[in-house]
Amino acid sequence: MTPRAFLLRGLLAGLLAGIATFVVAFTVGEPHVQAAIDVEEAHAAAATHHHDEPELVSRNTQRTWGLLTASVAIGTALGGLVGLVSAGVVGRLGRLSPGQSTALVAAAGWVAVTLVPFLKYPASPPAVGDPDTIGQRTTLFFVFLLVSVVAAAASVALGNRLHAARGAYVAVLAGTVTYLALMVATGLVMPSVNEVGDFPADTLWYFRRASLITDAALWAVLGVALTGLVGGLHRRESATVARRELAASL
Repeated sequence: MTPRAFLLRGLLAGLLAGIATFVVAFTVGEPHVQAAIDVEEAHAAAATHHHDEPELVSRNTQRTWGLLTASVAIGTALGGLVGLVSAGVVGRLGRLSPGQSTALVAAAGWVAVTLVPFLKYPASPPAVGDPDTIGQRTTLFFVFLLVSVVAAAASVALGNRLHAARGAYVAVLAGTVTYLALMVATGLVMPSVNEVGDFPADTLWYFRRASLITDAALWAVLGVALTGLVGGLHRRESATVARRELAASL
């Protein structure tokens, strides 16, 4: 299987994941986003003593076409990236099949790109917190995400080196411990910026839960779809090779 085949299937899986993510975000996340916006607008109105500021883009457009466009774009881009990474690791993870290797890449991506960064810097609703620190919080999140991805890659490389000499169990254990140690150390060094002021805790909690559910849906659909597509391609290629070998032997 060529990298191009992985890329095309990754893009298709990402497109499906983006559509599924839109459905989840619209049904599960948007009510909590709107609740957070209502709280923030009430605070702003009370502070400035005026109401009904004009919107550049209507809220209805944001929550439909805007959300759909963003979900599909992110899902497709992420699918292409996961497809290319899968193409690079297939055949390098012991006896794992291409489908199993792809599933492992998706699972590792969910942990490194979404779960661990979320635990350190959980998502906040739009414009929540001190406006002067929003840029700082965003920067810290992406720095931590980058460290997480690099640490995951380093851990996989270490596990791959140990696999041949020490076996799969030691390789997986060493890679996992290395990643966790690096991220715990980084998390202790990097500051925690979570300035939400007097924002209602229950609204914030429900928003963050919905955000995590939406991200989980994106990675789950992407992983399942890409694993199925790669596994199907591998089976077809294996069947083709078997037929050719049988024909050559006759």
